[in-house]
Order: sequence, then C-alpha cells, then structure tokens
Amino acid sequence: MAEIISMPQLSDTMKVGTVIKWNKKVGDKVSEGDILAEIETDKATQDFEIDVSGILLFIGVKEGETTCVNDILAIIGNEGEDISHIISKLQSKKEKQEKIEFGLKEDKKIFISPVAKKMAKKIGIPINDIKGSGEYGRIIKRDIEFYQKKNLKEEEHHNTVIHSSIRKKIAEHLTHSKFSAPHYYLFSEINADKLIEFRKNLNNKLSLEEKISLNDIIIKAVAQSLIKHPDMNVSWNDERIIIHSHIHIGVAVAIKDGLIVPVIKNVDQKSLLKISKEIKDKILRSKSKKIQPEEIENSTFTVSNLGMYGIEFFTSIINIPNTSILSVGSIMKRPVVINDKIEIGNVMKITLSCDHRIIDGVKGSEYIHSLINFLEDPITILF
Repeated sequence: MAEIISMPQLSDTMKVGTVIKWNKKVGDKVSEGDILAEIETDKATQDFEIDVSGILLFIGVKEGETTCVNDILAIIGNEGEDISHIISKLQSKKEKQEKIEFGLKEDKKIFISPVAKKMAKKIGIPINDIKGSGEYGRIIKRDIEFYQKKNLKEEEHHNTVIHSSIRKKIAEHLTHSKFSAPHYYLFSEINADKLIEFRKNLNNKLSLEEKISLNDIIIKAVAQSLIKHPDMNVSWNDERIIIHSHIHIGVAVAIKDGLIVPVIKNVDQKSLLKISKEIKDKILRSKSKKIQPEEIENSTFTVSNLGMYGIEFFTSIINIPNTSILSVGSIMKRPVVINDKIEIGNVMKITLSCDHRIIDGVKGSEYIHSLINFLEDPITILF
C-alpha cells in the first residue's frame, strides 16, 4: 500500500523546508534507513532518512523548491501500484490553493494558457487583473509580458533572490536580539606582540594540519576569562538569571546564505589543539551545510572575528540567549608607547557587546581586563 512521505520537521523552529537534492529518482527502490533527500531547514541542510521501504513512485517537490512542513514530499509504495487517485487529490488541492493565492472567485472562470499561468505565478501577478487578448479573452504569454512592463517597470532594473530558509531565520533571530536586548559596547586595544610570538612558537612544533590560528587562542582565552568571571557566563529570561556551569563558545561563521554559529562545547576543559581541530571541522561542515542543528545550539558566549578581512574594529549583535559577544578586529602595526618610548607594535582592537539588563559596565569592564591579560601574555591560558 502506498505511503505518503511528508516534509519532516527537522528542527524545533522549522516551518518550511527546501529540497536541495534528491538521492533517488522515481522508479528507484528505497529501503528503510536510506537517505532520500537533502533538505535545507531554517538552521542547516540535513540528510532526510526514511523509515519505510518500497519503490519511489512520486516526487512532490522538485530540487530547489520549498514547501511547508507536513506537505507531501514523496510517495513510496509497491512496484506498479496505482497512485493516480492520490495524485488527483493532490492536484485538486493545489488548484484550490492557487485560486486562493491569485484571489479568484469560484464562480468566475478565467481562461489562461499554461505558459501564461506559470509566468504569472512566478512573477506574482494577480491574473484576475489581466485582460486576455487571446481567443475568447484567453490570457496568453504576451498579456503577462505587457502587464509586467506597464506596472512593474522598476523590476526591470533589479535582480531579486528568494530568501532561503536559513536567511529568513537569521533575520528573525537578529531582529529579535537587537530589539529585545539593550546593547552597549566596550572598546579596547590589545598589544598583540606576545600573541603573535606565542602562535609562531606553537606552530613551529606542529604539523601543517595541526596549525593553530589566532582565533583558536582567542577562544581559549575567552573561556579562561569566563572561568574567572562566571557572572558573565549567563543568560536572561523573564523570570530569572541563568548562570551556566558549562562554557560553550559559539563561533560566528560566514556562509553563502548569511551567518551560522557552530558551538564548541566545554571549551574550558579542552586543550588548545583539540579546540583548533574542532573549530576547523565545524567551520568546514558549516560552509558545506553539513552541520547538525544540535551543533549550533546552547552556546553561552559568542566570538565573531573579522580580522582576516582587514576590519580594524566593529560591533556585533548579541546572539541571544547569550548576554555577550566579542568582536575581534585585525592586527595592525601602530606606534605604541613602551617604557615611555614610541615604538612600532602590533595592535588588535576588540569590542564587547553586552546586554545591559544583566551585565553592567563595571562587570563587562572587569571581564575585558582579564581577557586582555590572557591575550597579552597568552602562555597563561595553558595553565
């Protein structure tokens, strides 16, 4: 008996999913445990594993298309099984939905060619506003083109890209963060001479695959500073302050669709080399959309580093429920005063964004002071 496979809810906040790739085609045999498709959610791209066996008889969502959770994704059944009655019901449901989308009345029949109908839907033109020039008033392709030129002239000068599920979720999350948490910012400057030397000495002892980045050292220093200031490792909710017993650091990573924040858990309990390997792995899988939802959840503090792009300093939006995020700029050569003498030194600027509901200026400043001490004498993060 044929079984309808619906778009699964692969994360707790997922409302729609986009099929990135089908691993099977109609007519293929599928078995329980097979990866049927790759689906993009609001958080990541995940493999969709089926729990039934049979023949893939129907695909309801093409690659690149998006549909709602619980909408039909595919039909699996026995070889040669007649599923025409199921498809007929689906088409009827789809036609009714299209009538709603285009604002049509049930008692008004609109004649339109298939090509024109497809164009109108893609562009978003309400076809009941168009007068057809075809036989018996039928709407044809040139009517859609004329309507578009007449009413949407500005569209000719712009390209548009449909928001991905991840991009929409990023927008919602950052908007909520910015306007629910009252931000303030602490700016500081670090003498990075010893930081550079520390990394150089470490990497001289490591293989090419093991090389440590400055960001790895910064993340370890952030965790060590949180040990000294546990009142910074907190979250806010409407009833209480949550003081975390674990230190999970989110690492902001740029991907094609925006930004994702994989989480390195229990950073304070891991060696610098282990932290570095884990960051490399999660950055690689984030950019290839293979990171799992549970790997981007439950951070207690976030680090965003744009130094590799030559950005001197910047501010970041807090990644709630975190109450702080550290923004790290590029290391620049600058005149510095050392022992009352002006010398050329390496300077790195950092910004700490804080949620003023829970972290006041003194508390944030004390944390920054400890972080600077670790970064200006980085060998201390190993103890």
